[in-house]
This record gives sequence, C-alpha cells and structure tokens, in this order.
Amino acid sequence: MQHTDRRDFLKLAGLAGVSFTAGLFPRHRAAAQGSDFHFVQFSDTHWGYKGPANPDAEHTLEKAVVTVNGLAQKPDFIVFTGDLTHTTEDGKERRARLQRFKEIVSALSVKDVRFMPGEHDASLDKGEAFKEFFGATHYTFDHKGVHFIALDNVSDPAARLGDEQLAWLEADLKQRKADDRIVVLTHRPLFDLVPNWDWTTADGAKAIGLLMPYSNVVVFYGHIHQEHHHMTGHIAHHAARSLIFPQVAPGTAPRRPPPPPFDASLAPLGTRDVAMGAKVTMTELPVTRG
Repeated sequence: MQHTDRRDFLKLAGLAGVSFTAGLFPRHRAAAQGSDFHFVQFSDTHWGYKGPANPDAEHTLEKAVVTVNGLAQKPDFIVFTGDLTHTTEDGKERRARLQRFKEIVSALSVKDVRFMPGEHDASLDKGEAFKEFFGATHYTFDHKGVHFIALDNVSDPAARLGDEQLAWLEADLKQRKADDRIVVLTHRPLFDLVPNWDWTTADGAKAIGLLMPYSNVVVFYGHIHQEHHHMTGHIAHHAARSLIFPQVAPGTAPRRPPPPPFDASLAPLGTRDVAMGAKVTMTELPVTRG
C-alpha cells in the first residue's frame, strides 16, 4: 500500500488529512495471508437531517462521494457503519430516505459497498425497512486474508446484540484460528463509553469476551460522530467521524447535549481511509460544510 499517494491526493484537494497508525497485525501474518489493501469507512450520514448543525446537510453526502471517487488509489471496498438516514416515525418517509440515500451512493466509483444499519435506520421497526433495501443487518465476509464481522447492535431498541446473534458470533469465531486477522464493524461502541448517553451496547461485553482469545482484532464503529480511539485489553476500537454533524466529547456533560450549531472551527466531518497491512493506518478525509 502506497500511503504517499493518498497524502498527495489530500494535498492536491486541499484537505487536511490526518493519519493514525496502530500496530495490530504481526508482519509475518500479513505477508502470509494476503496483499495489503485499503477500504473506506463512511458513518452517520443521516440523510434527511435538517437543522442548524449542518446548513448544507442535503449535499454533504454528495460531496463525500466526490472526495472518495477522487482518491488516487481506489479502495478495495467501502463500508457504511450505520445511521444512513435520519430517524423518522413515518415508515413511508423512512423508506423514501433510504431510497434517496441509495441513489446518492450509487455514484461511488467503487461498486463493492457494504451497508450496516444505525439506530436511526432500524430501531423503530427492528430493521424491517433497512432489510428491504440492503439485506442482512449482520453478516461476515473475507478479503485478502482478513475476516470481517458486521454486527447489529441497533435493531433491538434496547441496544443489544441479543443471545441469538451472540451465538452466531461464537459459532463464526470457532472457525477462526487464534492469530487470524479479524475486523469487527459495528455502529454503537461495544464497550461502555458513556452508557447514560446511549454510547454503549448493553451486552457488548459478551461480544468482547468472545473476541478476546483472538490476538489480531480491531473494531471500527460510528454513532458518536467523532474520531475516538480506545483499547479493551489488546483489542483496539476506532470511532469514525460523522458526515452530518459532530458531537461533543464523551462524558463532558451529565446528559448528552444536542449537536452544536454550525461552526466552521469545529472538528470536521469526513470519511476514513483504512489501510490494512502489517499495521493498520487510518487517514481521515475531511468534508467541508457550507
């Protein structure tokens, strides 16, 4: 993977790309199991949001698609880690938003795209509308020696994975070797970041317990609308920025405040380029508002 190409692109595009590298995978395993590759993570696009936190909400997703299509090195695939649309109690409107979201992202030049729900998409109807447009809410796939596990901790309004999904996860992991490279994709944090802000998964500790015997695990999630890095033992958890508005830092108030009004000086919105090799390198790709 030539990281220089992505940095050069960021400079040419006038984007303040920031890279973060985590030493997660032993080099000999990376070389033995497959070539280096990279993918792009979108999260919390909230299509349908209208409000002071983003006066350009109608066009932010389109701008992000243009940014990713302009990458010098095309990603192998793209993942959306939830909250594709903004919540609505109207089932017809929910489907209209999912349809419009799907139309916008169809312009991505990379056609291998994976989708996951957030609570805004799925908690009011237990994922029914999401499944109509995008299929299963939890699944696995493999790519160049890395095993990907997409978990659904949002379709249950209580923010649980549930016993059935945990049993499914356990059965899948039993097929893996202890040093296999594993990437978990989820919407909410699996650990207790700020439980009283709804920044947790009620039974996430059980999932982490199932993952702990595996030495090469990394988790990518969304939900909190900001970059955040956390370790549970040897497992790294990396939150992605939102594409619609930032949230305040975890635990800075007794109750989670509403998103702040638009301010160009606030943390940027954006997507994330993830390079998978002997190390995992994350490059943030900002998208401007307004």
